[in-house]
Amino acid sequence: MKHYLIKNILKKVLLVVAIVLVAGILVLISFYFGYFYGSNSSKNIVITGISNMESEDNNDADFGVFWQAWELLKNNHIRGEELKNQDLVYGAIEGILKTTDDPHTVFLKKEDTKKFEEDIKGEFGGIGAELTVKDNYIIVVAPLENTPASRAGIKSGDKILEINHEPIVKADVIEVVKKIRGEVGKEVILTISSDGVGSSREVSLTREVISIPTLKWEIKDNDIAYVQLYSFNEKAPYLFYKTAMGILIGDTKGMVLDLRNNPGGYLEVAVNIAGWFFEQDTTIVGEKFKDGQEIKFTSSGTGLFKDLPIVVLVNSGSASASEILAGAMRDNRNIKLIGTKTFGKGTVQELENLIDGSKIKMTIAQWVMPNGHIIEGNGLEPDIEVEFTKEDAENGEDPQLERALEEIRIEIGD
Repeated sequence: MKHYLIKNILKKVLLVVAIVLVAGILVLISFYFGYFYGSNSSKNIVITGISNMESEDNNDADFGVFWQAWELLKNNHIRGEELKNQDLVYGAIEGILKTTDDPHTVFLKKEDTKKFEEDIKGEFGGIGAELTVKDNYIIVVAPLENTPASRAGIKSGDKILEINHEPIVKADVIEVVKKIRGEVGKEVILTISSDGVGSSREVSLTREVISIPTLKWEIKDNDIAYVQLYSFNEKAPYLFYKTAMGILIGDTKGMVLDLRNNPGGYLEVAVNIAGWFFEQDTTIVGEKFKDGQEIKFTSSGTGLFKDLPIVVLVNSGSASASEILAGAMRDNRNIKLIGTKTFGKGTVQELENLIDGSKIKMTIAQWVMPNGHIIEGNGLEPDIEVEFTKEDAENGEDPQLERALEEIRIEIGD
């Protein structure tokens, strides 16, 4: 009886082993044919259920064509074996962002993020000009005060066509900035085209250590404060506070706030400085998102200049935070803008970290002024238009500032 039980147990064990072996062989065969098929066909991956997709047309993304292009490039391109996979991934991300047709939405490799830190905090070897993309051209937003760019006569709106005689083949601000910046004391040659000028010109500039200016002020005609704000960087609130204290202890009757060639900066800095000019809880600007939601930013400062007669100087180099402050002054206090039309940079960007240290700078909203005006693409029209020509600069004249001082005299009744 015992031998019979052992024999039955052995039979069952052998049967189980046989089943396992057969299953294993089938798995190996399936794996082989699956691998063979997968390695000889494109990877047809379909991503479904992508969040926040509003259109049914966007619910599916077929990655089969992506992997097919990847493999064709790696296997057949003359330099395919040299291509690094991570570079291909970065190139794909850049391509995705370019489909937004938004020059302010860009991909930043780890080394590129350093530029943004320098722009806000540091010093670097360059020419001193804020750049952007407009109509597929690299455009000068504004030259910074007392830099190689401003001394060479580069103006807001100038187009950069070549760098060191090499044409700019794609309007990529990050790449252009990399080529313009470099070792202090070394020369860089830009080919520039200006509006209204039929031919281009070459400008030779020697790179300097660029320290981004913030603010300067003085008293003009004994009782008019002239405040020139160059940038809404992290130093601006404290420097404006010191300036305000200097103005308040004097017998100041009015102010000219000069925002010409100020390319902008931090929103919170603009709102902070606006607090000196308005009562608390005055709307400075709104952020309007794609779903129609709008977040309003209001003043929370002392309002010590809320009754002071003021005029604001603007030009085509006044952008972003400059336009916000200037627009808020006009909408809330009927303060006059003098000069020329502003740049029209009216969108909100957010910097998002990716898992490898790279970043995406992405447009997430539009600026909306208190009266509902959208800045993006429109800019702000001045109440009193006054040109500032090259001849004026060469002669040491500033007709815009002269008109602003005249207007302040009218405001205060002199």
